Amino acid sequence: MANVVVIGAGFAGHTAALYLGHHLGKKHNVTVINKYDYFTYVPSLVWVGVGHMPPEKTGIPLAPVYRRMHIHFVHGKAVELHPEAEEQFVVAERADGRRERVPYDYLIIATGPKLNYAATPGLGPHGGYTYSICTRQDAVHTRDAYLELVQRMEKGERVKIVVGTGHPGSTCQGASVEYISNIHKDLVKRGVRDKADLVYLSNEPALGDFGIRGTKARAKGRLITSQEFMEAIFREFGIHWEVQKGVYKVEPGIIYWEDYEGNYGETEFDFAMLVPQFLGNRMEVKGPAGEDLSDRVFNKGGFVLVDAIYGLPYERLEKNPDAWPSVYQNPYYTNIFAAGIAFAPPGPISVPHTTPNGTNITAAPPRTGMTSGIIGRVVALNVIDLVKKGRMTHSERMSEMFTACIASMGDSLWDGSAAVVLTHPVVPDFRRYPNEEGRDLFVTHMEIGLSGAWMKRLIHTTFMYKYRGYPFWQIIPE
Repeated sequence: MANVVVIGAGFAGHTAALYLGHHLGKKHNVTVINKYDYFTYVPSLVWVGVGHMPPEKTGIPLAPVYRRMHIHFVHGKAVELHPEAEEQFVVAERADGRRERVPYDYLIIATGPKLNYAATPGLGPHGGYTYSICTRQDAVHTRDAYLELVQRMEKGERVKIVVGTGHPGSTCQGASVEYISNIHKDLVKRGVRDKADLVYLSNEPALGDFGIRGTKARAKGRLITSQEFMEAIFREFGIHWEVQKGVYKVEPGIIYWEDYEGNYGETEFDFAMLVPQFLGNRMEVKGPAGEDLSDRVFNKGGFVLVDAIYGLPYERLEKNPDAWPSVYQNPYYTNIFAAGIAFAPPGPISVPHTTPNGTNITAAPPRTGMTSGIIGRVVALNVIDLVKKGRMTHSERMSEMFTACIASMGDSLWDGSAAVVLTHPVVPDFRRYPNEEGRDLFVTHMEIGLSGAWMKRLIHTTFMYKYRGYPFWQIIPE
């Protein structure tokens, strides 16, 4: 009987758990360790942040799902890993403070991001001066502050709202684009749009880069870039954009940044939602004598080392799609896997930039949402293979992966809209697609409209069904 442990229950971890429970749960021991006792459908937090969706509609209690799937659930945090013990185990610290040893034969680390607000002084909702929609609690806090701001506007006050990235190495620009677009639509409906200046502030080299080097696709019968696509939307919405800027400090009402040319500047605000740098959730890795083995599992950023080619300069990385991992397996401990944001990428997808002052302003590669779910499935199916067959049969690199990004720009099913961007592959492959984008221009597509708003809401409903593990959940693609 095999012991399989999953650490984390976000998109990657919960997806992996569902497959593991379905295939192994009745005959083997499957355990999930997660610091929250619920799953959060993070893409819908953008609606929570403007007061258009109750927070409870974005969450699913985990314990009932795992009982049905024959999965043991530990509500707590993994704090130690012992990969060289005679019986390998994880130490979990439960929510009530008790510690528990959880043995494993196979381990999947899918801990999601550590929100590194501390890397930018003054950033974040916890002792800082900005807000966040990265967690359910933070989205509720942001909603309350936003609605207070709306009340000031309804009394005639003019305000400046800034949304974007709060660190030179941030990712998740898509969430910021969604949030500022939903703010625009909400203010229009409330009749106070003329009382707000909206500014999108980002570390991207160009609007529409999204940390994936942008893309080019057919929209309305012609080839356009994602930069042209997003600029047209923002011009229509009256949103000003400032890109190529890395935020290094926030004070009350002032964001300090450095731009690509090494110039320093400021952006004032009355309300700001800035996404922090994402790090991995590094934990202690101990040997039999208590020695520190962390560097065999994690890199300095806390991400899990996997079967990628690390250390390549960007000029070689962009020409080698095989540098990206295919099975997400740790090279030192081959029974340890990583999924979603937890795995260490070989480098950025977007073109990196270092300022004359030595500051690296580069959008980090996104590994959230659909990408996380796909990787969670691949890793789970390989663990199932190893348990049942002794060999792995599944693989999928991000340089082979298709992804769909549906960015809400107003949630109404009557007059809302969403930008739909289909990209294949996520990481450009210039060998297979020898065009200037390195992507399949027949598949890659962009459009915006009401149908996108319906699709966004349908996906929310469908995935909340899937992640409850209801009948036929597995036919709903990641």
